[in-house]
Order: sequence, then structure tokens, then C-alpha cells
Amino acid sequence: MTKASSPGKKEHPGPRRGRGANGHARLEDVARIAGISTASVSRVSSGNGNVSEEIAARVRAAARELRWVPHAAARALASSRTNIAGAIIPTLDVEVFARQVSGLQSIFIKQNITLFLGCSNYDPASSLSHARAMLAHGVEALAIVGDDHPPELFEALADRNVPYVLIYTYRPVGPHNYVGFDHATAFYEIVEHLFQLGHRRLAVILQPIANNSRVQARLAGIRSAISDHGLSLPDDNVCIGSYDINFGAASMARLMGRSKKERPTAIVCGNDTLAIGALAGAAELGLSAPRHFSLTGFDDLSICSLLRSHLTTMSVDNFAIGSLAAEQLLAGLKGETGCSITVPPTLIIRDTSGAPPD
Repeated sequence: MTKASSPGKKEHPGPRRGRGANGHARLEDVARIAGISTASVSRVSSGNGNVSEEIAARVRAAARELRWVPHAAARALASSRTNIAGAIIPTLDVEVFARQVSGLQSIFIKQNITLFLGCSNYDPASSLSHARAMLAHGVEALAIVGDDHPPELFEALADRNVPYVLIYTYRPVGPHNYVGFDHATAFYEIVEHLFQLGHRRLAVILQPIANNSRVQARLAGIRSAISDHGLSLPDDNVCIGSYDINFGAASMARLMGRSKKERPTAIVCGNDTLAIGALAGAAELGLSAPRHFSLTGFDDLSICSLLRSHLTTMSVDNFAIGSLAAEQLLAGLKGETGCSITVPPTLIIRDTSGAPPD
């Protein structure tokens, strides 16, 4: 006699045939459907080892049929690799760092490496916290913007033998590997361009310099170039604040609100965002470049060539910085000794720089 089910009560089926007790497909199930060994499935899923395209196609087809996804933790345990890299950047609000992340990802994705991302907001303590969290999650290589970080961060990486590279900065001599450029030299070149045009009264609008050796180097390069021409940069002509458009506009209003004989004839901005704000602030006063002043930016953001007054700036290949850094990290994972690489910026002379006004 068959026992009837209770009204309204559903029978729970047992485990599906060929699947684990939780109903999820297993690597063994994929191997059985594909008609190959579990080792071959493992090699295809990890991207390691040589397998024919025909075998790889059979694995992908079986995986789709069973809705099977490789278990990352188990795969890492089997191979002693996590295939995870990390990047610590100041912020994603700036196109510069987003392009560097894109460059990193373009290389890592070809090697089936997952990229973890942390934003420090220019806080050294936050950089250290991100690094420790990433190491705890098995990050095997790390790209870090700048070198304003606590010694404990580099000690932690050395203790775990994790290769790392510092990006968007460069030092000819130092304990680290760099992929970037000398910021002081870049801004020295910008000032030289303005002096060649005949300018002698310069001003500067910069983003914050605290915990940012790159901006400190930019200001040092500007002062050095001015000094080499026998002049100095007055403190009243140095505006340092937030790196947004509003600060650029407010700084320009202050600088250009002086009499014609006192206001600067050329303004060097620490980045393109500040320069765009400065142009907007000048327009509010009825002033424009290069008729009333010259102005330069830095980074050559995609919007710069679309402005009404095309911005003179320095073009930096941030995508190349990211991709070259990723290649250095991959070499480090293979046990190869890394090296520092320079990616020099290029001065792009456009409409906003010209001879000083009469």
C-alpha cells in the first residue's frame, strides 16, 4: 500500500543524479559529460597547461549544460595559486587612475587573473589597510600608485614575497620598481615653454600636496625652472587646494582680480581639471587665453581637445603605465627580477599658451 502525501505538503526530491548533495554540478560531472579526465577539466578551467581547442570546447559545452562554475578556493588549493592581483589607487573620481586600472586589467584578463581594487583617498593608513586586506584574500601581486605609503606596507609585501610595482611615479634610484615618470622634470619643461614665449610673472594652481609626493615634485620642478631664470615664485602666486573645477575657478578669480601690472601672465595648473576650472573662472571676468594670459594643464584628459580654447597640457599615456606595470608583476610571479620603466609625458601645445599680453 502506497502512503499518501499530506495535503499541501511537497515532496523534496533527493540529490540530482550526477551532482553533489547540494544539487550543484561537480568537476567530476563535467569530466563525465565531456568524456575526458578530471585533470583536463582542471587545466581548462584554470587556464594552465596545454589542451587542444577541441578538448577546451567540450569542457565549455559540458559546463554550460550543467551550469558549472569552477570553485576559486578549490582551484587555488590545487594549484597553490589564487590568480588574484591587486591595485591601490588614490581615487576613481579621476580619469587618470581609471585609465591605469584599465591598462592593468587589459593584461591580467588575458592570464585569467582577477583584479582587486582599493581606493586610499590619499590616506597612507588606508593604503596599508587595503594592502593587508588584499594579502589576507590571497593577492599575489600588487600595483600601487605613488610611494607615499607606510614602511609597514612594503614590509608586509616583502614578508610574503609578493611582487609589487609603484606606478605613476619614478625615481632613478630607489628601493622599489617604478612605472611612471619624473613629475619635477615634466613641470620644469612646462615652465620652460612659458619662458620661451616671453612670460616672467607666473602663478600656480595645484591640488593638495599633503601625502602626495607627485604634487610636491611638480611644485619643486616649477620653482627650479623659475629659479634657473633668475626669478622666484611669490607665495601669493601659489594656490593649493582641492583638485576640482571649483577650486580652479576660485583661484583664477583671485589671481586675475589684481591690476594688469600685478597679475600673472601665465598660470601653471597641476592637472587639467584645475585648468578647466581656471578657464571658466577667467571667462566670468571677461578674460580668455591666450589673449589675456597663458594657461597650462596636465594629463591631457579626453575633454581637453574639445574645449573652446584647446588646452595646452602634458599628455600622459596612463593606459600604458597600467599595462606595463601588469607585465612587470607577471614577470615577478615567474620569479624574474623586475625593473623600473619610464613613460615620459609629451607637451601638447594648443591654444591656451602664447606670448604675454601687451
